[in-house]
Amino acid sequence: MRVFLTGATGFIGSHVVPELLAAGHEVLGMTRSEQGAEALKTAGATAHHGELEDLASIRAGAAGADAVIHTAFDHDFSRFVENCEKDRRVIGALADELKGSGRPLIITSGVGMGEQGHGKPAIETVFSAAHANPRIASEEAGNAALQAGVDVRVVRLPQVHDTVKQGLVTPYVAMCRAKGVVGYVGEGLNRWSACHVGDVARLYVLVLDKGRSGERYNAVAEEGVSAREIAETVGAGLGLPARSIAPEEARDHFGWFATFAGLDLAASSDLTRQRLNWTPTGPGLIEDLNRMDYSAV
Repeated sequence: MRVFLTGATGFIGSHVVPELLAAGHEVLGMTRSEQGAEALKTAGATAHHGELEDLASIRAGAAGADAVIHTAFDHDFSRFVENCEKDRRVIGALADELKGSGRPLIITSGVGMGEQGHGKPAIETVFSAAHANPRIASEEAGNAALQAGVDVRVVRLPQVHDTVKQGLVTPYVAMCRAKGVVGYVGEGLNRWSACHVGDVARLYVLVLDKGRSGERYNAVAEEGVSAREIAETVGAGLGLPARSIAPEEARDHFGWFATFAGLDLAASSDLTRQRLNWTPTGPGLIEDLNRMDYSAV
């Protein structure tokens, strides 16, 4: 298939490109820059110049494709709500182009959208419609597209990592360095699920090749790593103390990051593994955090 891939030169997308090519697909990768276009050409893909703010370029990329994988997202978390609404518009534009064609649209969301509550891990068969996370906009847009007849499949992400980037942990490390202390909320018992970026990239291709319309897939290798363990590992890497921050002081200490610092984002991928025969093999989050070069952050 000819696959239009948004975010093709981003952290996740750049790993999806070689997986798609190895599976025999042709890749039309969206990029904003000439440097990105050259990188895609070198990888064996074709570049499509476009931006998330330019919905016409988004539609044009999807127009000539047999399938779309949407991994692009504006990761300025200080403008998270605004960027989630931007993603809603992008998914809507892609859906308009694909409507009635039978061509699959694979979108990206977060594992929190499958939250069950009561300390249970998030699962694929739950859509928590009242979830406070603004990223719910992505799945709301996906649900609207599904109801309009588009073949929508959802990949829900945890903390996706290697030794350079680790999802929300990356801005957390920078914040801790600036503050001189590595904080966690309360006892630090809240957990974040995680998966190595290579395993995530393989899952996107499996969802394309074997997934079904309307299904959600959790890209989770580790169900939950405690916030305290993450903080202590980061503290060791930075040479800074890890300490508890009282819940009532979290907003003042963490700023915009307080929205995420105390969240429990544990998630299961049992159903995803069964449906797609997906078995993560990459290193764990703590292993990658132990191996990273903190001087480069």
